[in-house]
Amino acid sequence: MTSTGAPTAGATLRLLDKADKEIVKLDRTIVGAVYKFQHEFRKNPGAPGFDLKQLKGHERLWSARVNREYRALLVNLGGNDWLLVSVKHRGHVHRNLDRLAYGINQVTGAIEYVDLQVVEDDVLGGDSPAARADAATAPASDRALEAPLFAGYTAEQLADLGVAEPLIPIALKLTTDDELLGLAEYAPRHTGEVLLRLRDGVPYQQVMDEVTAPVADVAGGPSAGAGGEDWRAAADRSQAVVITDDESLRSIIEEGDFGRWKVFLHPTQERLVRKRYSGPARVGGGPGTGKTIVALHRVKHLVDQLPPGHNKPVLFTTFNKNLAADLRSRLLSLGGPETLDRVDIVHVDQLATRVVSEADPGNAKRRIDDAQALREWRQLLVEAGGSRWDAEFLCDEWNQVILGQAVASRADYFKVRRAGRGRSVTRPDRAEIWQLAERFTQRLDVKGLETHRQVAERAAQLELIRQERIEARRRQEEERGGPGNIHAESGTGAWLRYRYRHIVVDEAQDLSAAHWKMLRAMVPREPDDIFLVGDTHQRIYDNQVTLGSLGINIRGRSARLTLSYRTTREILGTAIGILEGTDFDDLDGGTDDLAGYRSVLHGGRPSLRSANTWDNELDLVLDQVRAWHDVPRESVAVCVPTNEKADEVVARLSRHGIMATKITGDVARRAEGVHVGTMYRFKGLEYRCMIIAGVSEGLVPRAAVDVWERTDKLRHRRELQRARSLLFVAATRARDALTITWNGRPSRFLRPLAGTTFDR
Repeated sequence: MTSTGAPTAGATLRLLDKADKEIVKLDRTIVGAVYKFQHEFRKNPGAPGFDLKQLKGHERLWSARVNREYRALLVNLGGNDWLLVSVKHRGHVHRNLDRLAYGINQVTGAIEYVDLQVVEDDVLGGDSPAARADAATAPASDRALEAPLFAGYTAEQLADLGVAEPLIPIALKLTTDDELLGLAEYAPRHTGEVLLRLRDGVPYQQVMDEVTAPVADVAGGPSAGAGGEDWRAAADRSQAVVITDDESLRSIIEEGDFGRWKVFLHPTQERLVRKRYSGPARVGGGPGTGKTIVALHRVKHLVDQLPPGHNKPVLFTTFNKNLAADLRSRLLSLGGPETLDRVDIVHVDQLATRVVSEADPGNAKRRIDDAQALREWRQLLVEAGGSRWDAEFLCDEWNQVILGQAVASRADYFKVRRAGRGRSVTRPDRAEIWQLAERFTQRLDVKGLETHRQVAERAAQLELIRQERIEARRRQEEERGGPGNIHAESGTGAWLRYRYRHIVVDEAQDLSAAHWKMLRAMVPREPDDIFLVGDTHQRIYDNQVTLGSLGINIRGRSARLTLSYRTTREILGTAIGILEGTDFDDLDGGTDDLAGYRSVLHGGRPSLRSANTWDNELDLVLDQVRAWHDVPRESVAVCVPTNEKADEVVARLSRHGIMATKITGDVARRAEGVHVGTMYRFKGLEYRCMIIAGVSEGLVPRAAVDVWERTDKLRHRRELQRARSLLFVAATRARDALTITWNGRPSRFLRPLAGTTFDR
């Protein structure tokens, strides 16, 4: 044994990034042997059956027997702390001892491991003398066409960017994008990101500033690993997961890396988490870029700065009820009970209901959503004997203008601005609309109903009143020469204070103006008051807001994440194509885009397939699910435009012996079998393999949307954008494989994908 430490009973075992991807590709019997190996190794790595031994010529690299043919390669981090970096056939290990490269990256400070022989064989087709001879005899014209992709950079420049040094000679030989994508699959993630950014034409200094400098800053710069001594600290900076029990390894491998990227904080994200902001701050970015991870770590960071106490001064909220439950479990995993005890995690409508219930505890009205409200509007118009106004217009006018701007009287409605509504209305029109709105409100009262939007607006008004009382008390204290604390005395003599010290919002693009007014009034205007993450490209509800007008000024405090940890480069290309030609806002009156949005993950191209009828399309869905037989059923999903089609997919799969569950608001992540549901239901979920079915013209977007083109062009544009966003969200739920199907005419949103192969 060397000074790195002899194995004794009880070991810590970690799994290095990408080792799981290699393991899952092995034969199932070998994967099973790996599960058994890690269980026994953690108990006693020194057991004779492992034949644990240091590899010749390597200071820290060891191998241990998994079964008769395969061995685990492990880096010893010191003492009995081990890092599993690979599982290889024993013959490969012995033949290529000098081709196994590992170490601490001098820029990122993270541990990196590369099997150079595998990379050269798979990426460059081998670098043997015979291969070089073949290249030398190739026609001169062919060799001229194959100029190296990175000929404009030196080895020193690539090293300064943090490219893994053993891979630099290989990177400088690459001549095709396929080779580059192949290298990115094997390379440490930072190396892949740097090379792909350079290949995308991003200037060297920009890559240094945006990709390398943030990592080097957090890692402590090149000196972080200079001595190569603190391997445990280097492991902490790496994407290495500690295996705590048998299920942790199984879930990492079978979920295909989902578990890791849901909790791992990249150094570029860590800067955003730990930064002190002078006011509200926003982090944007495309799907899978880690916005929710940033929000989770931000919550933990804020809690860590709190003085001791037993209250919950941090609010963590989102629009989606299922997502709120998931945030709770993930925060518990990240920070433990001590963090969870200081955080109020609640979805925003539930928060509004709580505020209203405090003010009116006897309120027994039943809450209804927008779809139910629209049905009530339609019924009202039927009972009124018809109207020149359609229900959709009236419902939106009530939501966006009357409720959205807290219009309390007919006179106020005559004066209120209707910016962004598209369809203009005269003064007589407003009088008629107001009369209908009053009748609608009365109708809900009689039936004992209220909408979530009504509750949110009432909660906002209540919180604004509370805020005024607190600020009035503060001014009184300052006038008396007191400290001016942000507390106010209530009528009972108790102290009234702001509900929260910090607020963190996930999926910010889905909140309404009333939600934002309520949240703004719940927290004092101080540094680090509001932190929000979101992506307007994923806005699937009709909530158009400008945060600055609501007292939430994020100018100068916005950042954007661009690296996707969830899905492949190929799937991202398809998803971005769906949004082609559409502009999106940035929640503050400006525009947002997905420039630089990318992935270092590489996989197969999405499949687009057509059928003559819906029944034939169901057969395509069945065949595709069968083809993914080696993927756990719960990691496969089928997404459709309507509930009726979801029921039909479940029935077809079940009839052929494939378990499937229709996911609803209460049944999602833990549902057994293939998950089937509408596009709305998949918001916030992720799957290894995804089918989006029924993407036909007339369904995506629904035919009724085009009615607005003649009467309200702005509304038509907004509805089309929302439908595009819904399809975009569905497409980006997939990590490894995506299939899109339709029958009849394909959706107009698929036209930008004309360069993609369409199968029949």
